[in-house]
Amino acid sequence: MKKQSKGYVQVYTGNGKGKSTASFGLALRAVGAGYKVFIGQFLKGQDYSELKSFELLAPNVEVVKLGGECFIFGEPAEEDYVMAKEGLALCEQKLTSGEFDIVILDEINVALYFKVLTEEDLLSLIDKKPENVELILTGRYASEKIIERADLVTEMKEIKHYYNIGVDARVGIES
Repeated sequence: MKKQSKGYVQVYTGNGKGKSTASFGLALRAVGAGYKVFIGQFLKGQDYSELKSFELLAPNVEVVKLGGECFIFGEPAEEDYVMAKEGLALCEQKLTSGEFDIVILDEINVALYFKVLTEEDLLSLIDKKPENVELILTGRYASEKIIERADLVTEMKEIKHYYNIGVDARVGIES
C-alpha cells in the first residue's frame, strides 16, 4: 500500500453529536483504502460498541482506552492525570512510529478542557507529527490555539437532541 504523501491535522469539535463518529467513519474509510489506524480514546474507560467493530478490523485498527470511568460531572482524580500523561506519551510513540497512517486522539479536547493535559502538551505532539500522517483530534471545547494549528476544523452544533427529553444513550447509536 502506498503511503500518503501529506497528512493534515483535523479537529472535530462543538456541542453537537457526531465528533467521535465522524473520526471513526474516517477510520473505516482509511482501512478500506489499506491504511493503518491508531485510536487513543481519552476519558473513555467504558465499553462502547465501536470497540467491537474495530476488533473486527484488526490488525489494521488499534484502539487503546486511555482513561478511567468518566469524571466529567466531578473533578479528575490524580489517576486521571497520570493516565492522560501516559496516554499522550503512548499516542506520541504511535504517531511517530511509522506504523500508522492515521492517528485519532478521541476526546483529547475534553482532556485539555478539564486540564488533565495541557494545551502545550498537545501542541508539542502536533509539532512532532510526521509529514505523511493524518492526525485527528476530537472533543468539545477545542481551544483557539488548537483550532489555529489545525488544517481542517469542523464544528458540530446541536440544534435538537432527544437527550433533552430524557432519552438515554442507546447501544449501537450513542454507545
